[in-house]
Amino acid sequence: MAYKILVADDEAEIRDVLRLYLEKEGYEVVEAVDGPEAVRVIRQEKIDLAVLDIMMPGLDGYRVLRNIREESNLPVLMLSARCSDSDKILGLDLGADDYITKPFVPLEAVARVKSNLRRFYALGAGEGRTTEGGTLRVGDLRLEQDSCLLYRGEEKIELTSVEFRIMKLFMENPGKVFTKQQIFEAGWEESYMVSDNSVMVCISKLRAKLDGGGGGYISTIRGLGYRMEKM
Repeated sequence: MAYKILVADDEAEIRDVLRLYLEKEGYEVVEAVDGPEAVRVIRQEKIDLAVLDIMMPGLDGYRVLRNIREESNLPVLMLSARCSDSDKILGLDLGADDYITKPFVPLEAVARVKSNLRRFYALGAGEGRTTEGGTLRVGDLRLEQDSCLLYRGEEKIELTSVEFRIMKLFMENPGKVFTKQQIFEAGWEESYMVSDNSVMVCISKLRAKLDGGGGGYISTIRGLGYRMEKM
């Protein structure tokens, strides 16, 4: 069954180009021309990945992303003419999985879609040190690899695909220090860029989800990186 991709952008030319290239790769494409329509489509149809333009009428891409993250952890790629670090960090902080800057090369956009689909829907397929049923446990944390869900006690904590892979890395190796490069390459499955703040943003977001922003679960090791504490 083909993956169904939502392309939400108020520019018809952008939608047409992405549809053409994505359908060539065998994907099913659903379009939305503004934020409210994107939200409606996601609620009514089984969407496997969303490409959201930031500057959309009705609801901008950031607000649509917030809406998605309240209900789902499906992969989301932000699409924008804005290229500043602050815009990218905001998108990642809100739960985006990737960021494509306009103008873009269509084949690169398709490659990013493929990469994020592979990352998200192959989660839990790798080998690692696990407990029963593919579950990882550290203290009161439980990571269900088959369903890609994290629990703290009985409380369910929603994760993005990047957050899932980083938590998997930490929980397979409690007490081990990982550098920013190691965390980035495990989470995003791309080569690390020294100037990229994505790891710092993601760790901050994970801490907020785990313990309100404290360092009880994930500690900063100054000058080295981060580690998950043994509980």
